[in-house]
Amino acid sequence: MPAKKPVDSDSKPLDFYYNYEEYASGSYVTPESGIPSNLLHLFHSFGYDCKKRSNLFLLPGPTALYAAGNLVHLVDLNDGSHRYLRSAGGGGIGAVTVHPSQNYFAIAEKSTKPDIMIYEFPSLKLFRILKEGTEEAFSFVDFNPNGNLLASVGCAPDFMLTVWDWINEKVMLRSKAFSQDIFRVKFAPEQEGQLTSSGTGHIRFWKMARTFTGLKLKGELGRFGKTALTDIDGFVQLPDGKVLSGAEWGNLLLWDGGLIKVEICRKGNKPCHAGSIQQLIIDEGELITIGVDGYVRVWELESIDTADTTDDSDVFEVEPMNELKVGQDVQLTSMVKLRDANQKEEADDSIASIWYAQDANGGIWKLDLSFSHTTKPPEKLHSFTSGMITGITTSPSTQMFAVTGDPYIRIYDYVTKQALCEYRCPMSSNSTAILWPGKMTYEKCNILLAGFSNGLLRALTLQKKDGKNTIALQQVLKPHTSDVTAMALHHSGRILATGGEDSTVFFFRLDSTIEPIGFVSVPGPVSHLQWSPITFSQSTLLVSCLNGKVAEIDAPVTGSYDTSHSFKLNLPIKYYAFKSVKSQLRRDEAREKKRTEREKQLKEKQKELKRRKDRGDEFTEEEEREFLKLEDDEEEEEPLHIPSTPSPIYSAFYTGEGKFAVSVGDFDAGYLYECQFSSEKAISHDPDVAPAAPINAVGVPECNDVPATHIYHSDRAHSLLVGFANGKIRAHPIPEDWDMGTFKMDSVTLPYWQLSMHDCETGFVSSIAESHDGAFLFTGGNDGNIYGYNFLPFEEVYKSMEGQRARLPSARKEDIVSADDIDDPNAYSIEDAKLKAEHDRYMKEAEAKKSEERNKLSTLRNEFQEILKKNDDLPKSVRLDRSEFELDPTLRVNMHESTNKKIERVKLEMQWEKEKLALATRKIKNRFSAMIDCPRIMLHAIRTSHTVSSYRVTSLGDEYFALEKQIKERATAAGIGDGSVKGRKISDNLEMKRKEMRKDTLSDQQQEFLHGAVKKQKGTTLQGRQAEKVAKAIKKAEEAKRKRDERQKEWKDLYKHKPEDNYEDPADIKAIQEAKANIGDFKLKTASDYVVPEHLRMDTEKKKSQILILQGLIHAEKTKFNTRFSSLRDDKQRRIEQIRNWVNEIRDIQHRLNENLVKQVPKVPEMKPDELPEKKYEYTRETLLQFQISEQEREDASKKQSGGSFGGFGGFTKNDEEDTTSSNGKRSATAVSTPLRSRHPSRPDRLLSPLEIQMGKIKEIKMIHRRNQLLKLVQESITEFDANFHLLRHEKTFLDVDLKMADLRQITLLEEFLILKEYEKRETTLSGRVTSKRIELDEMHAKVADMQVKLEAKRRDIEKLSDREKALNANLATLIGENNKFSDFLNKVFRKKIKRAKKKNPDEEGDGESEMSSDDESDWSSEEDDDDSIEGGFDDSTCPPGCDEQTFRGVLELREKRLDIEEGLVEEKKLAEQQKKDMDSTVKKSKVMESQLKTAKDALEEFQVEKQGKLNELDVVVPLRLSQVEHVSNGSVPSDLSSCLVFTNQSLLGLQRRIKELQHEKAEQRSLFKNARMQHVHLIKDRKGMESKIERLEEKCEQMMLLKFGRIVDLDKLDSITVNKTVEELKQTVHNTELKNSAKLRKLDRHIESLKDRITELTRENTRHLEKYNVLAREKTHLEKNLDHRQKDVNLDQRTDNKSDMRERQRLMQLVQLQAQEIQALKEEIGLLSRKGGHILPPAQPPIAREGEL
Repeated sequence: MPAKKPVDSDSKPLDFYYNYEEYASGSYVTPESGIPSNLLHLFHSFGYDCKKRSNLFLLPGPTALYAAGNLVHLVDLNDGSHRYLRSAGGGGIGAVTVHPSQNYFAIAEKSTKPDIMIYEFPSLKLFRILKEGTEEAFSFVDFNPNGNLLASVGCAPDFMLTVWDWINEKVMLRSKAFSQDIFRVKFAPEQEGQLTSSGTGHIRFWKMARTFTGLKLKGELGRFGKTALTDIDGFVQLPDGKVLSGAEWGNLLLWDGGLIKVEICRKGNKPCHAGSIQQLIIDEGELITIGVDGYVRVWELESIDTADTTDDSDVFEVEPMNELKVGQDVQLTSMVKLRDANQKEEADDSIASIWYAQDANGGIWKLDLSFSHTTKPPEKLHSFTSGMITGITTSPSTQMFAVTGDPYIRIYDYVTKQALCEYRCPMSSNSTAILWPGKMTYEKCNILLAGFSNGLLRALTLQKKDGKNTIALQQVLKPHTSDVTAMALHHSGRILATGGEDSTVFFFRLDSTIEPIGFVSVPGPVSHLQWSPITFSQSTLLVSCLNGKVAEIDAPVTGSYDTSHSFKLNLPIKYYAFKSVKSQLRRDEAREKKRTEREKQLKEKQKELKRRKDRGDEFTEEEEREFLKLEDDEEEEEPLHIPSTPSPIYSAFYTGEGKFAVSVGDFDAGYLYECQFSSEKAISHDPDVAPAAPINAVGVPECNDVPATHIYHSDRAHSLLVGFANGKIRAHPIPEDWDMGTFKMDSVTLPYWQLSMHDCETGFVSSIAESHDGAFLFTGGNDGNIYGYNFLPFEEVYKSMEGQRARLPSARKEDIVSADDIDDPNAYSIEDAKLKAEHDRYMKEAEAKKSEERNKLSTLRNEFQEILKKNDDLPKSVRLDRSEFELDPTLRVNMHESTNKKIERVKLEMQWEKEKLALATRKIKNRFSAMIDCPRIMLHAIRTSHTVSSYRVTSLGDEYFALEKQIKERATAAGIGDGSVKGRKISDNLEMKRKEMRKDTLSDQQQEFLHGAVKKQKGTTLQGRQAEKVAKAIKKAEEAKRKRDERQKEWKDLYKHKPEDNYEDPADIKAIQEAKANIGDFKLKTASDYVVPEHLRMDTEKKKSQILILQGLIHAEKTKFNTRFSSLRDDKQRRIEQIRNWVNEIRDIQHRLNENLVKQVPKVPEMKPDELPEKKYEYTRETLLQFQISEQEREDASKKQSGGSFGGFGGFTKNDEEDTTSSNGKRSATAVSTPLRSRHPSRPDRLLSPLEIQMGKIKEIKMIHRRNQLLKLVQESITEFDANFHLLRHEKTFLDVDLKMADLRQITLLEEFLILKEYEKRETTLSGRVTSKRIELDEMHAKVADMQVKLEAKRRDIEKLSDREKALNANLATLIGENNKFSDFLNKVFRKKIKRAKKKNPDEEGDGESEMSSDDESDWSSEEDDDDSIEGGFDDSTCPPGCDEQTFRGVLELREKRLDIEEGLVEEKKLAEQQKKDMDSTVKKSKVMESQLKTAKDALEEFQVEKQGKLNELDVVVPLRLSQVEHVSNGSVPSDLSSCLVFTNQSLLGLQRRIKELQHEKAEQRSLFKNARMQHVHLIKDRKGMESKIERLEEKCEQMMLLKFGRIVDLDKLDSITVNKTVEELKQTVHNTELKNSAKLRKLDRHIESLKDRITELTRENTRHLEKYNVLAREKTHLEKNLDHRQKDVNLDQRTDNKSDMRERQRLMQLVQLQAQEIQALKEEIGLLSRKGGHILPPAQPPIAREGEL
């Protein structure tokens, strides 16, 4: 049905589809050119972009989905049929993915503003198009598990991550993913809204979060921390939200919260994969990883998910459950599971484990991951060229073509679209060039010529062998030292030219074999070769180089060059260096464009001017020029640019003789340049010619400066085919009248047909080839894709070739044998091999000439030796002196000087070698000899053939000495600390802290009080009888107090040691535990209930110590034996020397005896070489020369001579020399002794006297005795040595047994050590956990003890405050006294509770110094109200009349102290209560910690049992005699003794004895228990009696108290108040003060009496004066009266006298009033002072007299 048109709405209906033909990219044809759009029609794609990440998916069918170039392939895996979908933009495919329902698949493209095309399957309808997701290309796309969202990520430059609502074609979220390449992005399978992206050096975790502004995409970058930065290719989201990713080095990284939680590897720190991990998959609860190492590994998901580390390494080791190696040279990059059940060949249960894998080395594999006995091996379904295509060639006779690119050469049949066969290079070098010669070269057209990256050239034969198509190696050569990059065959078909990266061109002659002609050097790496057309006058080869140079080489003439020494040819060569002119061309084009535009503007103005003139406007000439004047373009031209590095030349073609066209890349791309060689004479040895500009340049239309990488002339199609670097193919049909012999520059400007086929980024078109009939065309690119096209409609081509199939010739007998291939990567090239052969020939000729000269010298030397012998045989008189043979004496001197100089020079030359060898020798000795304390030395018996050897003892390692030092230090420390307490219990710490707290509990006031008391005791005021009485009372009180304290201490100690009701003695508990552990039975370690004791628990350190100790013991025993062995060997040497002296003396004696008295001399023993191995390294020059001669004789038997012509020395052995010496000695002894014996008889006419005869006999007897004695000593010495030898040998036999047992024990210890090493990590973890818990518990116990100490201190403080309160009450009673009528009032004043301001710290700020809390105020007020209500109200601020003021004030002071004490008590009780709560919570925590510690100990105990069980599995060797085996069955020893128990007889007897001992101990314990029970009954009766006695005594004590005191009193208080020294001293002080004051009062009274007498006397005198005054006054009055009569103003004088009297009277009245006021003020002052708070007023002042009254 036709596709519906898009509708303008937010969402499209589900049945809406786009028209695929409208959006798919197609071919481009030059407009109005008439070129058909199907000029080239794709009929098949032979390639696969296997390097692209995640480029394999499965659709139902099963159908494989992958991208290749601009096509998406859908391959039916059942029949192999292909379907293709083209990209829309024509730039290529970035990524593909399949919908979870498999009903849709998405194609993300590459182009400008690329789209994501979503197709429906299987209809392949275009369902949705997602636009504007990135700028240039997509790198990855993925659907979420629900299938409603699609995530895409772009490439550079934007790297945009986009989340799509793909059904509605809307962008939901968008964010920049990273600043570098992103490899993949995936949705989380379990956590909705979470994504993960990874790429170059990063991984990022994304969340789709809802905010107040809407849905946002937030990303968190993963932090590698200590782990090295790595590119992350594959990852997987785990169900719990963690992410597992791979690393470049092959390990797994577990991410949690944006951080690496742990790095996962295999056991032994091996990586999970050897190389990068490409993909991780979770399938059926298992984790599957694939890597570039070709392995598929399956891991346990749970162990991976819960992986964690127990140390600081951050590495978790785990082994895979299963693994599959797919094959050699396999690099897996992705894998998909088959979910389709329509398979015919497999059963349903096996389909679930079928996977299809992408191989980056060019293949698609079918894998069976069932991992069962029926698992099928991996099957390679398809094989493709991996990487870039380097060459394509077609068969000149049949429908085949060959492809090179990777190590394989593949042959395809392009009609059947199948691969026929392939050839693999044995050295894994890539094939780089290929050529298929035609019938002119090989008639059958069955030989291929291929070049490889290692410089090899192979001739390969296609044949059919045993019904299979095969490729056989016919010949192999190595013309180049690096890549073979180009090959060209001469039009004659007989000359082959190859070019390489080594800047050489090699020529070959093709015949039945390939024969090298020679090579020439060119200016740079070769990129293209072309022979000149046949129409040229001279045959030449045009060579293009990548460094911008071109060379033209004359064709070599076969057989005209001498290549016996080298294959280098001296051929005429022309050179050309390309000069960049693109910048100048662009400037000329810009100028031409401006000129054209100006001409256009001028024509338009001329038309406008003409139109205006026609309209009637008039213009002057000047106005016309002004109107037609154009504005000058002042834009500056860009400067010319010439690249510093020449642009590469991809290909060159002849356009004529001496002229050629080149296609250039890089900066100069976009043009074809025609160049010409210089007309000057070619200089073959100077390739560095000056760059020359091309003579012509033609722009390639619409290429956008993309270089043309491959140009191909199709003679059959009469077209020019051009491939570009962006993957486009262009075809220019050429007119029929054009000559195709040479390249025409204008051909690139002809109309063209163009199609984008290869990838726009990696699809560099490298090869174009056409079939032999011109019906098919093939292109290959660097993206690994190979496309086949035909020039006619595919149906007609197929009909014309129907029934034809590619056939390979059958192999003949002579063709079966293949040539030997070159498999050495360092093999010589042809030229190097030629030069090497020539050099070898020269060396061989030189050696032959040297040998001839040596033979001549040897002949002359032999003749000279013969002359010397003849001269020696002549008589002395005629014999010539040796010096006479010297022709010139200076020759010998010069020869010696020359020899010495040569020797010195050789010494200097060999000095470094000598030092090197000496250093090597020292290193070897240090490596093999320095570590040996004693080598293995043999010792032989003298008379027998028995031998004994020493032990080869190696030095102990540093670990042993470190352990020994550590043991000594521990022993020293244990010796020092034997008498010290190694630890204290918590109770000890508690007691110690209590004592310390007691020292600190005394307050400063108490200390001052104590110091004051001490001072008072030092200077007491009591004296006399009173002091004696007080001292006796104090002493008595102190004695009573001391006794009371001692009694209290005894009670306290007694109660302290009183056990609780459930108390058990620790000694008894320990004894019970010891009895349980060692009751007498034998604890088998293999028992199920066996518990490893604490001191027997073993770890690696202890086991290592055991191994080292055992090694030390073995070393000590061996060393001890070797010491005795060395002593015996030294004794043998000493004895041999002594025997040698004795034998010499015996020989001397026998020389003097007659022959009939001579006895056989014993043979002197000799030390054999193996007894003195240290002397084998001792050498002299003679031994070295002897060794050299023996080696020469052994190597060359033909030169075996006892001495040379120069008088060489022969080879006697040591024994031969000794035998010769002894025989000569015998002969000489005989020769000497015979004359001695015949000396006297030889004298004529003289006979020996009887005395002389007698003396001779005596001397003879002495010598015989001495000889016999010496012989006896020799025999005794030998016998004694042999006896000691046999004793040592016997001892060594037993020692060997012991050492062998020690070795077996050491092996057992080592096996145990290895097992413990496996458990070490767990044990360290568990032990650390127990240790940490124990430390925490100890800290908690210490904290509890500290809290208890503090709590006890608080309790003591409370008790002290209570005591102070009691003392305060006692002081109150003392102060008030008995029978005080105001006692009730004063007690009420003392007990009254008043409000007091809270005491504030000095640092506290605030105004409310007297503020109190509302609660306190309410309490105080209520208490006050209660007190007032009880008391009926009273004033405690005023002392009542009659009460002692001092007593009242003292009561008030004591009340203040009572209030302070009560406040302190309240505060201390609060603190004590808080501390009690804290201690209770801490105790609870300690109990929890105790349970945790117990759990940790139980876990450790279980681990110890498990470890012990593993150790019990080890076999221990125990040698037994048959008599020791007591396990018999039916009267015979069973064949299987595995169930037997090896037990010592002593232990067995001990167990038997223990039975009786236990019975006896049982009876004793019963008796002890009976006695203890009886004692317990008696103690209970005694306790009851004591309790009744205590009751009677207490009752008696109370009765005595009532009789004495009238009431029951506290004796402690009574003792405390009996005698108070301070009070007595104060009383004495008061008494003394009263005496002093009485004396003072008496003295004052006497003084007062004297003063009173004085006053009386003065009063009397005053009275007399007054009386006299009165008389005078009366006389005055009388006189005045007399005078009144005489004066006129008698009345005035009288008034004046009355006024003075009145004033005097008023003054006296004021004085009386003032005195009354003073009296009243004094009374008021007395009243105020009697009350608290009274104020004293100032005394009353008398009235101030006026100035007139003074």
